[in-house]
Amino acid sequence: MVQSHSTGSTITSHLLSLSSTSSLYARATKDHPFLVSAANDNLSTGLLSLWLSQDRIYAAQAYPRFAGALISHIPFRPPTLSASTAPDYSQRVLKILVFALQNVIREVGFFDDTSELWGLDLGQWRERKGTRDYTAEMARIFGSGKLEEGMLFLWAMEKVYFDVWTSVNDSLTEIQNPPSALRSLARNWSTAEFKVFVDDLADLVDDIYRDLGPDAWTLAEDVWRRVLELEEGFWPAAREEEDLAV
Repeated sequence: MVQSHSTGSTITSHLLSLSSTSSLYARATKDHPFLVSAANDNLSTGLLSLWLSQDRIYAAQAYPRFAGALISHIPFRPPTLSASTAPDYSQRVLKILVFALQNVIREVGFFDDTSELWGLDLGQWRERKGTRDYTAEMARIFGSGKLEEGMLFLWAMEKVYFDVWTSVNDSLTEIQNPPSALRSLARNWSTAEFKVFVDDLADLVDDIYRDLGPDAWTLAEDVWRRVLELEEGFWPAAREEEDLAV
């Protein structure tokens, strides 16, 4: 039940506070066996390699198409309407999507550098069903042409990713083990710079949804729930690497 506008809540705080998705959020961000192993620093090299290969597919292929499609949906205001008092988020959306594209290019390079440094062969794995499900949903979202849902989906992906790796990194700092690929990845995805990006994205999404009605907020709950389902499915199960080697 949406209670946003009457209480003054923002869309992102509303979604994060939903009791109906709290257990799903926990499974997607902390309780999945893959994440428990990562936080305890006993994740196998093979399973980490498998997961990173799937994340590279997401980052190198699906994410650029997603962000690029969202840019094409930005409704830039004609010059004749530039004096309008109606909110115009087009430049803010463009700026944050361009940053996201520039950043994901760096991320793909980081994947490759990290895998080479630590001897992770990312080319030895087939694509998982969880990866195909995630990228298919990204294509469905940008294919709908609804920019607000696309931006919400982007925030949800980035928010969950940041929360996951911040939690893992916090746990790893308490364990006195040597440097590793996992530790390098966790540090990279829990930085203050990443938090600023996620917060800026949340502020933009909040402003966009502040002007939308309850129907849009109800649909936003569905988008949030779907992202959490996809995130949970994106983490591979123990010994799954034995079945997906090329």
